[in-house]
Amino acid sequence: MTTQIYQLKISLRGSQPAIWRKLLVPSDLLLPVFHDIIQIAMGWEDGHLHQFIKDRVFYMPKMADDGFWDDMDSVDYTKIKLSDLLEKEKDKIIYEYDFGDSWEHDIVLEKILPVDSKQAYPFCLGGKMACPPEDCGGVWGYESMLQAIQDPKHEEHEDILEWLGEDFDPKYFDAAEVNAVFKKVFSGKKKVI
Repeated sequence: MTTQIYQLKISLRGSQPAIWRKLLVPSDLLLPVFHDIIQIAMGWEDGHLHQFIKDRVFYMPKMADDGFWDDMDSVDYTKIKLSDLLEKEKDKIIYEYDFGDSWEHDIVLEKILPVDSKQAYPFCLGGKMACPPEDCGGVWGYESMLQAIQDPKHEEHEDILEWLGEDFDPKYFDAAEVNAVFKKVFSGKKKVI
C-alpha cells in the first residue's frame, strides 16, 4: 500500500478547556514511533507506561517479565502500523499514557491526504493549551492544581507554584516549538516517510 498522510486530532479526554493537537503523520508509522510523536506533540516526558486501545484490544510493548500478558486482550505493538488501526476518515483510537494518572487521548483520523514532497513529517498544524505536568493526578488533579494556582489565598498556592515553576502558563502552546523538536528528533534518523 502506498503511504498516505493522516491528519489527526489528538484530544486529552476530560480536559476543560480542551487540550488538543492536530498532526500530519505518515499512515504507515509503527505504533512505537507514533507513541514518540504523541509524547513530543503533547509535551509529555515519556516516563510512564502507555497503550493504544481499539475495540477493547490493548496495543502496547510486551515486557519480558509480564506474567499477566496472556490473560489480557493485549497485542505486542512493535510491528503494528497506524494504518492497521485507523483505516478511514472518522476512525478513532485511544492512547493512554501513565496508567496511574490515566491520561486518555482520543485520536481521530480527520483526513487522508496525499504525500506532499515539500512537507516534512511529522508536522504539527496546531493545538491549544499546555500539557499538564506529569504526576499531578490526572485530569481531576490537574483541574485542582489550576484552581490553586489561580487563587493566591488557596492553601496549596505557593507549594504548587514552587513545584511548577513561576513561568508555567496553562494556556501556552506553540506549534513551531513542537515542529522544531520533530525536526531535531527525526531529521537525524532515517526519514519517517
